[in-house]
Amino acid sequence: MSEQYVLNLQEIDETQVAVVGGKGAHLGELSRIDGVRVPGGFCVTTDAFRRIMAQAPSIDDQLDQLSRLNPDDREAIRTLSAQVRRTIEEIAVPDDLATAITRELARLGEQAAYAVRSSATAEDLPTASFAGQQDTYLNVVGPTEILRHISRCWASLYTERAVTYRRRNGIDHRTVHMAVVVQQMVFPHASGILFTADPVTGNRKVATVDAGFGLGEALVSGLVNPDVFKVRDGEVVAKTIAAKHRAVHALPAGGTREVAIDSRRQEEPALTDAQVVRLVRLGRRIEARFGRPQDIEWCLVDDDFRIVQSRPITTLFPVPETGDQENHVYVSVGHQQMMTDPMRPLGLSMWQLTAMAPMLEAGGRLFVDVTRRLASPASRAGLLDLMGKGDPLVRDALETVLDRDDFVPSLPDTGPGGPPAGAGPAPIETDPAIVTELIERSQASVAALERDIRTKTGPALFDFLLEAFEEHKRVLRDPLSIQVIMAGMEATWWLNDKLLEWLGEKNAADTLTLSAPGNITSEMGLELLDVADVIRPHAEVVAFLQDVEDEDFLDELAKVTGGGTAARDAIEAYLDRYGMRCVGEIDITRPRWRERPTTLVPAILDNVRNFEPGAAERRFEQGRQEALKKEQDVLSRLRVLPDGERKADEAKRMIDRVRTFIGYREYPKYGIISRYFVYKQALLAEAERLVQADVLADKEDIYYLRFQELHDVVRSNQVDHRLIQQRKDAFRSYHALTPPRVLTSDGEAVTGAYRRDDVPAGALAGLPVSAGTVEGRARVVLDLADADLEAGDILVTAFTDPSWSPLFVGIAGLVTEVGGLMTHGAVIAREYGLPAVVGVDRATRLIRDGQRIRVHGTDGYVEILP
Repeated sequence: MSEQYVLNLQEIDETQVAVVGGKGAHLGELSRIDGVRVPGGFCVTTDAFRRIMAQAPSIDDQLDQLSRLNPDDREAIRTLSAQVRRTIEEIAVPDDLATAITRELARLGEQAAYAVRSSATAEDLPTASFAGQQDTYLNVVGPTEILRHISRCWASLYTERAVTYRRRNGIDHRTVHMAVVVQQMVFPHASGILFTADPVTGNRKVATVDAGFGLGEALVSGLVNPDVFKVRDGEVVAKTIAAKHRAVHALPAGGTREVAIDSRRQEEPALTDAQVVRLVRLGRRIEARFGRPQDIEWCLVDDDFRIVQSRPITTLFPVPETGDQENHVYVSVGHQQMMTDPMRPLGLSMWQLTAMAPMLEAGGRLFVDVTRRLASPASRAGLLDLMGKGDPLVRDALETVLDRDDFVPSLPDTGPGGPPAGAGPAPIETDPAIVTELIERSQASVAALERDIRTKTGPALFDFLLEAFEEHKRVLRDPLSIQVIMAGMEATWWLNDKLLEWLGEKNAADTLTLSAPGNITSEMGLELLDVADVIRPHAEVVAFLQDVEDEDFLDELAKVTGGGTAARDAIEAYLDRYGMRCVGEIDITRPRWRERPTTLVPAILDNVRNFEPGAAERRFEQGRQEALKKEQDVLSRLRVLPDGERKADEAKRMIDRVRTFIGYREYPKYGIISRYFVYKQALLAEAERLVQADVLADKEDIYYLRFQELHDVVRSNQVDHRLIQQRKDAFRSYHALTPPRVLTSDGEAVTGAYRRDDVPAGALAGLPVSAGTVEGRARVVLDLADADLEAGDILVTAFTDPSWSPLFVGIAGLVTEVGGLMTHGAVIAREYGLPAVVGVDRATRLIRDGQRIRVHGTDGYVEILP
């Protein structure tokens, strides 16, 4: 029986995670790499752990209790997990198991010193870094002590931290088992950590080495600051030598202790440059074996490196795959679309199939490759200008990459770089009828789609959809539609530039565009106020809505006496117009309001509580009057200037133009999302058929297939269930990644900076997108469904796509982490007259819920008040 309880490291490879845990499997694989020296040792397998657990029947009950605890109930978790650990540590190791372990020790040297390390089956997996979640014991001497520490490692599967982590990440305690690695101790001159990619920037070509004297525990525990070396292309490109006052050394009889380092050696580097380069070369070999960047623990003994641990770096953002070795620069689509959450595979592929530009996928997000446009001087200026107007941080990041002379090649201006500035098609007249015609065209296109898709099923549906995607792109490319959008934006920019130059006034267009007509997204916010007006007079209806949990509540609502039918009709009419929308709506797999109408209930109840009847009309009219007053003020001030009549006439022409066209800016997205909902309903009907035919377990499983893969499943009635499960796991892991605005093919996430000197110390810089200053309570809201806002609150969130606009009617100001001058949140904030600052890096982490803040919407910064 002994073979399955103990395995020599030399016998183990990467496929044996279930038997030896993540650390054990990695170490086994490491010991097989040519030129990599791993200290000798063995693994006590998960079979041994299961045998131990079976010895104590009481553990089953304890685990049941653990799995029922709330992950936030720290006191209960602390008590119960300590009880489980105590039970495990008190179990006597059976004789045959103890014999198997001592036999291995005799082979390696019974009185030698060993490191005893836990190796859980859910540890060091590519998608969840469990580093430091279980225990490691150093310099353990003698069989009795080693057996005791193996028991402690088994018990460490139930530390408070490990239990909480599993509860939060949805990992069942019973599915995780503990193996234990027992390895010969090495007594190093120096030790530390090697990252084969830069853990801060993500650059895969830069390796980072942290080094200190003695055992690595001093670095890991933060006892000393390490020396830090950065290596690129086989040479040290940067280094910081720290003053190392202390080290951890092993004691002869077992255990470790801190020692002071001789003052003459404190400033000495722990490694020479040549040793660092040699270590990185080893690291590259290990990285190649595992196929992804690694975080490697190493020791230096007599000028020879030993590798004691290697695990994937899980925090790096993946690089889009291009299949070539060229340099590429990618810009995030999510930052332009106000949606930086990961998307499911069906969502990614549908957006790719209907988008205007080719897009690549990485980490559940989409990116556009802008390398060629940056390489040609003619298109470069236009791209930087466009990006800068949208999001200055993207422009700055691109300029940072361009400043590195060698990264983006310079191409001659051969191809057409697009029309020179100021050229292009003849300008359109300022005529509202143009907008009306565009909206009618869009509505007709959606109606035709709804009509024609009804009869399509099976493979024929997919052929039809591929044609529908071409029509979708034709609508988006409509030259007149693009001209109207550009006319509205150019008039905004003209007014801001000229009124600053002539009157010294910043962002004057913000007030001039208040309540601009025909903006479908701001109408969506105002119309929810009208829904609240229907509900407000009826206490029974309000009480019913406060307790709503089921998605089919509308039928029940109609039965509520006194106003139930009218309330249902008002919500139904709202859903008929806006039910295709939702948070993260560019991902077709996200539940729409029509699918989950409960999402709107908190916003409706907030409106009932915070507003008087008729608020929508009053808000709109008030904005219109303010804009009119601003227009008269601006024109009268211009007329008294030199050449004032001409300036006033030009400004008046631009104000009319901006008010005619700016509202349409939001309509194409509404058209896209309207079409999306039609596609989605057809695909879900197909999924329902697959479930009926026992091909799929759940209709939402189609969300984890790309469009073409789903087409194949419908054709063949066969699906790869393993692929769906892998995709679900990957999607879950992508939530932990922060997508960069700009990413290079080296894996470097380039963040960009504002480079401003007009922001007070301690204030958070951002982009001013809607003028005015407001002070109030910050409400940090990460999920629309959790919003609980009072009048006067300032909304602080990661991003706002159009679905957030119902909240905008009730707040006093807006702060977001993502956004630009023409993104949805900015356009609606201006229309509602809300001071807003967007693109505030890490705003949801730096501003605490409930803090008082001051938003400077004209100057672009946020102050956190004492």
